Amino acid sequence: MASPDERAAESTLLARLRAGDRPAFEQIFREHFEGLAGFVYRLTRSRAIAEELVQDLFLEIWVRRERLVITETLRTYLFRAARNRAFNQLRRNKLERLWRLRQPPLPESETVEHEHSNDELAATIRLAVASLPDRCREIFLLSREQNMTYAEIAQVLGISIKTVETQMGRALKALRTRLNVDER
Repeated sequence: MASPDERAAESTLLARLRAGDRPAFEQIFREHFEGLAGFVYRLTRSRAIAEELVQDLFLEIWVRRERLVITETLRTYLFRAARNRAFNQLRRNKLERLWRLRQPPLPESETVEHEHSNDELAATIRLAVASLPDRCREIFLLSREQNMTYAEIAQVLGISIKTVETQMGRALKALRTRLNVDER
């Protein structure tokens, strides 16, 4: 919990920011950028995306500085805003992947038979993944495409780790069944 002196200093800093004081903005940026970028990286697994999202957050803060209303500490506000941006990015990525999965395959050109069988297998797998229930598919894709741990998936989706484990088990079982894969 911030002391009264820290709250007063933060309030003064925010008042300076609202007034368009660039050094106040730069101070906020320097104090919080690395921590926010590290936090967003843990959610997105991409340093470039994390830095871009945090830079966009600071740009929006600067643009909206005169109307900025912060009811909690600045740190809490920034981390909540960064988390929301990361979740939005993950949702956008998911929708793009799902859209790509639903696109008809490109017309076949004359290829080696081996490449053709790989394409068929990939298409079959895409269809099998697309046939999973929404939540199950979302968790499976976060695990397999975003390389997120069960704990990270649980945090991003706001569910328990046990729910993630259960849904992954269901996804894997459904995929094995659909793809006729023996469990060994």
